[in-house]
Amino acid sequence: MAGHIQDRWYKTETSTTGKTTRVKSDRHGTGMRYRARYIGPDGTEKSKSFPDRQKRLAEGWLTETAADMSKGQYIDPRAARITFQQFAEKWVATHTTEINSREAAERRLRLHAYPYIGTRPLASFQPGHIRTWLGELEAAVPASSHRRIIFGTVSAALSAAVDDTLLAKNPCRARSVQIPKASPPRVSPWTSERVFGVRSALPEHLRATVDVAGGCGLRQGEVFGLSEDELDYEGGWLAVGHQLKRIRGKFVFAPPKGGKVRDVPLPEAVGAELRAHSERFAPVKVTLPWRTPDGPPVTKMLIFSGASGDHVRVSHFNDHMWKPALASAGVIPEPQEGERYAAAPEDGMHALRHFYASVLLDAGENIRALSAYLGHSDPGFTLRIYTHLMPSSEGRTRKAVDALYKAPEDHDHGPETAQ
Repeated sequence: MAGHIQDRWYKTETSTTGKTTRVKSDRHGTGMRYRARYIGPDGTEKSKSFPDRQKRLAEGWLTETAADMSKGQYIDPRAARITFQQFAEKWVATHTTEINSREAAERRLRLHAYPYIGTRPLASFQPGHIRTWLGELEAAVPASSHRRIIFGTVSAALSAAVDDTLLAKNPCRARSVQIPKASPPRVSPWTSERVFGVRSALPEHLRATVDVAGGCGLRQGEVFGLSEDELDYEGGWLAVGHQLKRIRGKFVFAPPKGGKVRDVPLPEAVGAELRAHSERFAPVKVTLPWRTPDGPPVTKMLIFSGASGDHVRVSHFNDHMWKPALASAGVIPEPQEGERYAAAPEDGMHALRHFYASVLLDAGENIRALSAYLGHSDPGFTLRIYTHLMPSSEGRTRKAVDALYKAPEDHDHGPETAQ
């Protein structure tokens, strides 16, 4: 790297005889005296100024810069002055093709990162800044699982800054930075009595939604997006090829979460309920954009319809149908006059997926199959959520031995009589 130190307090003059002498410049005694200059990897000149009596410091800076360039660890000083918010806003706009995921990341950064670290230049980040931010985040966001997601978004943005050579190291990955621990709530499945209690309290034209969610494990958007062509009554399969999704206040048809298109066993009982439902409430023809509000139109014959004769409005269903059904079944209290229904984050329609998982595990289904039916990206994720619902080895041992000791009804002998 070609670099040199410029002394701005002195200049060199050449006399008519060719003799050179150093004389004071017009800037003598004011401002920064030394300017370290070099040519960066992009071919442009870079510089940094130093005060009087710090020429050695300027020379050391040039040496370190040259070493960084040779190691591939060079950070452009001007680019590094970009703040975290300036960089993250550009990053979040391009880091994923899923609009909902992108908007969720933007919201996490806007609410929980920018107010604390948004104005900090990228090059100035140290692990201590992240530790301080995490301490403030803990006071603002009690749920460690939520803090973990926020932390992951910030870390991903800083990793992108490293990739773009705007930051030497990601401070979130320092050993002194403690990542918020994941604390997924322990799933407590509904009983069948609660499932059917809520079902009976729903409007008649939407009761079969409980059968699909609780009997096939579909997500709410997949239930309300269920179309005629996805049902194979004779073969006993339900194809999950799309969902009903709300993006920026507008509904669209979109692939299932994570793009997990899948086939799910359709039990005879659920198929019978869906057939009876379709005979009484004819499927409705609905045309919506595909994936994004400005996407191409796609038409589906939806099994479930809303009050206006088209698709179900999810927020209206949750507030005016699902919660009253929960209250009727005794899951949440009835509100006082003029008050809203209580929040029920653990008893949304997603609880029916937990019920489905518990039924399958109790019947001996394996985790890999359950993960595929639920549309999870990884069986390990399914295992972490539902491992406590799996029959234990000691439980299987007791059942096996108990079965061995069960003798014919007209005998009271031990296991030697069991065949």
